[in-house]
Amino acid sequence: MAENSGVFLLRGEDSLVPMQPGKFAFENDFQRLLARFPELLVGDQIDPQNPRRWILIKREQGISTGEAGSPTWAVDLVFLDQDGIPTLVEIKRKEDSRLRRGVVGQMLDYAANCGNYWTVEALRAGFESSCRDAGKSHEKALADLLAPGVTPPEFWELVRTNLKTKNIRLLFVADAIPIELRRVVDFLNEQMESVEVLAVELRQFVSDDLKTIVPTVYGHSPLSPKRATALRKWTEADLFAEFAQTLDEKELAIARAIYAWMVKGGRKVIFGTGKDYGSVYPLFKPNGISINPAYLSTDGSLWLQFASLDKKPVFGSIAARQALMQQFNAIKGVDLKDSDLTRYPSIPLRTIAQDPEGETKVLNALKWMEEQIEPARDQQIHR
Repeated sequence: MAENSGVFLLRGEDSLVPMQPGKFAFENDFQRLLARFPELLVGDQIDPQNPRRWILIKREQGISTGEAGSPTWAVDLVFLDQDGIPTLVEIKRKEDSRLRRGVVGQMLDYAANCGNYWTVEALRAGFESSCRDAGKSHEKALADLLAPGVTPPEFWELVRTNLKTKNIRLLFVADAIPIELRRVVDFLNEQMESVEVLAVELRQFVSDDLKTIVPTVYGHSPLSPKRATALRKWTEADLFAEFAQTLDEKELAIARAIYAWMVKGGRKVIFGTGKDYGSVYPLFKPNGISINPAYLSTDGSLWLQFASLDKKPVFGSIAARQALMQQFNAIKGVDLKDSDLTRYPSIPLRTIAQDPEGETKVLNALKWMEEQIEPARDQQIHR
């Protein structure tokens, strides 16, 4: 007779089904399950006051040090939570001897290198690719994750900040977490200031075609101040106070000229809520659909949101984005390529300032962009 696990499924009112301990036959099965159902990471156990929610960035996300052509490591799963905190997941089955020591070394390699070699653009591209593979809209998936009032540019700015400050989360996931690994998790949390380390046990119970998964989280409380990620609502005054500290006179003049173009004619602008970096962008809604082709950031750059324009009005086609790209390539020192048309490239204000006609050229590019958008808006108004 099979040993009773102590887990039962009540079917209706009169039938009690005893569930027996099960296991994942292959690690790949484990990966696929979590990629499809990230809620199994039980965000309410990780943070009861503000339950964590997730979007999948990629399975087998590579980390390359650049010393060789191929990635040096591959993280089993990478997620982002609603605060833009990268969450690295390493999966092991309880039968794997590396669950006690080997997996810890793997995770420390990931933690030490991901902030140096990952970019926001790479993570964003991975997220959009994973959504396409799953047959989902990446815009809707991100909108479902974000809190009211938080825009996608603000979210990706949070991700950038978290990468820079190594504000990340490491999750060891297994169908049984040994006591030795729990002790390592507690020790790492005591020693590391910005990295949260947790172990998630996913015990499986089966009976014929029924399957039950019981998650348990082990590790330090995530409510300590070191993991707080506060959103800051920036203003025009805040933005230019920051610019005054970080830009030289010519760069600051260019930032002011770009901002003046944004607000020209009373156009509404949106200020970001990044913790460390502020941003602002003009609100364009051709045919009633919001687009954000470019935003100005206190990191000293003008960011071009080419990838976000895909299948949107005006610049939805590659050809339209190529035409827009060429406007900015007129600036000396700017060399955007076709590969950037599905990414989120930036142009440093320093580069614009080094061109004697840089301010005029960047404003010409922005005005050309506006001229392409305005007819679409006017057509909507006069219908």
